Amino acid sequence: MLKKIPVIDLKQHQAVSGKSGMRDTYTPLNTIFAPSSSPVEIAQGLKLNGADEMYIADLDLIESQGHNIDDIRMVNTILPVMFDGGVKNLEAFEFFLDYAYKIIVPTETLESIDEMRKIFEKYPKERIVVSVDVKNNELLSKNFDMSLAEFKEILKELDPNEIILLDITGVGTEKGYNRQLLDEFEDLKDKLIIAGGLNKQSIGELDALGIKKVLIGTSLHSGEVKLIG
Repeated sequence: MLKKIPVIDLKQHQAVSGKSGMRDTYTPLNTIFAPSSSPVEIAQGLKLNGADEMYIADLDLIESQGHNIDDIRMVNTILPVMFDGGVKNLEAFEFFLDYAYKIIVPTETLESIDEMRKIFEKYPKERIVVSVDVKNNELLSKNFDMSLAEFKEILKELDPNEIILLDITGVGTEKGYNRQLLDEFEDLKDKLIIAGGLNKQSIGELDALGIKKVLIGTSLHSGEVKLIG
């Protein structure tokens, strides 16, 4: 059975929605799980509907425009949070461990492969999720120049428990999953969490392909996709 992990993005203490990573155009999230865009209310609604963890990205923190980490801590008391705060290095990873259950190590913001190695050497894999950020079918990184194939070899060496395969181009579009990208990571299939633009049809297809987990935002909050079943 495919597990759907609910997603929210936070900006100025509100859950927001947007498309394709264009973060300056995001608006407050309308969701069937809560009467407002409060992350705490949304988490409570998700838990009542069967969620047992959720993914939160702090857009303010990622863009160095403040933070929402007190909101993250509160949500983490309701549902275990898989948290993306734009980790750059071991120090940042350590700091976030006090606020969330799992910390995402994203290629977009990571300073170096060396910093990722340090994280894996020091902390249990249960608390680390690597996010392979992809834009236009290329690895997205501010700090290192590497192909997807080269990064995949490093992943095989570090052997994380969970790997998010995030097609940023698809975020919020509900256009479906990126088949080319999935094919490229076929040999890591059991570890993958597929994210970016998923809709009802693509969830059925991914389930049939043997994918175990997906991140789902827009189509879940609209009610198109059910959390359970």
